[in-house]
Amino acid sequence: MSDQKETFKCLILGSGPAGYTAAIYAARADLRPVIYQGLQPGGQLTITTDVENYPGYPEGVKGPDMMIDFQKQAERFGTDVRFGMASSVDLSKRPFKVVIDEKKEVLAETLIIATGASAKWLGLESEQKYNGFGVSACATCDGFFYRGLTVAVVGGGDTACEEASYLAKLCKKVYLIHRRDELRASKAMQHRVMKAENIEIIWNHLPKEIVGDKTVNGVMIEDVKTGIISRLDVEGFFVAIGHKPNSDIFKGQLEMDENGYLITKPDSTQTNVPGVFAGGDIQDHVYRQAVTAAGTGCMAAIEAERFLADQ
Repeated sequence: MSDQKETFKCLILGSGPAGYTAAIYAARADLRPVIYQGLQPGGQLTITTDVENYPGYPEGVKGPDMMIDFQKQAERFGTDVRFGMASSVDLSKRPFKVVIDEKKEVLAETLIIATGASAKWLGLESEQKYNGFGVSACATCDGFFYRGLTVAVVGGGDTACEEASYLAKLCKKVYLIHRRDELRASKAMQHRVMKAENIEIIWNHLPKEIVGDKTVNGVMIEDVKTGIISRLDVEGFFVAIGHKPNSDIFKGQLEMDENGYLITKPDSTQTNVPGVFAGGDIQDHVYRQAVTAAGTGCMAAIEAERFLADQ
């Protein structure tokens, strides 16, 4: 462990829309923020091809390009953007101790957590091959591109039913592939799926391989009871088996729900530890959009500024 211990007024962990927006506001408030980008600089948007629902980009924008814009804006106001990932934290007293990459310890007067959540994937090689080219983990983000087409959704919980219902309004046909013979989703979500005329549930099946040329044109599925493999012709494949919040290092120190999402106070980004704030998908399992993440990043920076002013 290095003896060097830098102390920051405002330390931000994570570099998606929440982290960079927090940095922009914190820098303009003269907090001289330092941001550690984490394992995936730019967050989930770096694996998104086209973003068409973020205000201010009338022609749409590539996800990675948008995150470069966010970073440049944060740096323009003096944000210190660094590579590195928080590997452990001690939030028992201020200044908070954060260890980066298991070797460098830094101190923070305020901490903004924007480490996001990662989509759970099936683990198929073809899933990653076609990610952004017909494979998606967000119907709200990408459904528009499949207007009038046939798509498949895999999953059986609320997320899958919600994604299928959303896509049913846009797509000609939606297959909902589930490995069991009953859905795990809430009754209300199940009713919504059952009522949709263009949703067909494929029971007792698992996706084995996503196929296509440059983009997806089908999925091979296996009957879990007979082992028989068949093909569904689809132009889009949505993985909806949930998200995992990147919150493991905060266990035992910050309040979180049963799924690991950080709990913040109502109408606030304040966690149960004064001076520690959380924005974006790490505390939002409902909306999970770039624009809502940016909004909570703004809130976190303003709250951090006020917290410091009150000390």
